[in-house]
Amino acid sequence: MIHYQLRCSQGHEFDGWFTNSAGFELQAARGLVECPACGAVKVERALMTPAVSTRAALPVPSPTPPPADTPAPAPETPTPAVAATAGKLPDQLRGMLQRMRAEVEKNCDYVGPNFADEARRMHRGESDRHAIYGETTPDQAEALSDEGIDFSSIPWVPRADG
Repeated sequence: MIHYQLRCSQGHEFDGWFTNSAGFELQAARGLVECPACGAVKVERALMTPAVSTRAALPVPSPTPPPADTPAPAPETPTPAVAATAGKLPDQLRGMLQRMRAEVEKNCDYVGPNFADEARRMHRGESDRHAIYGETTPDQAEALSDEGIDFSSIPWVPRADG
């Protein structure tokens, strides 16, 4: 997955996740990338600040427990924070988040609570890079960010078909 900072024709900035650069170009050309603020479909990539880390800044990892034999299923219900706001989201925004969830579930591997560990392994070259999604605690997310590991959190709204 690749993360882009985007700008619509009205000047609103927002971010988006895509399978690859060609995926963004194809979706933008078809008018499938939509500004969450105004609904404009004329969208382009905006300038982004790269995340740069050095080996010296990386903390020594602590031993982690071995992963369970079978991964937990993807969460069916949103987290309490998302559940509390899910009814207050504008329909257009909720629809966009539902489409984003469907794309993530279709194109990424669910790693459950092992997200932080798997992201570190990929960042260090210990496992193949591939698109993943899962859960982290706020402390794990902060540690990943401190280590220069690029990831994003998205509101996990209920599925459109559920």
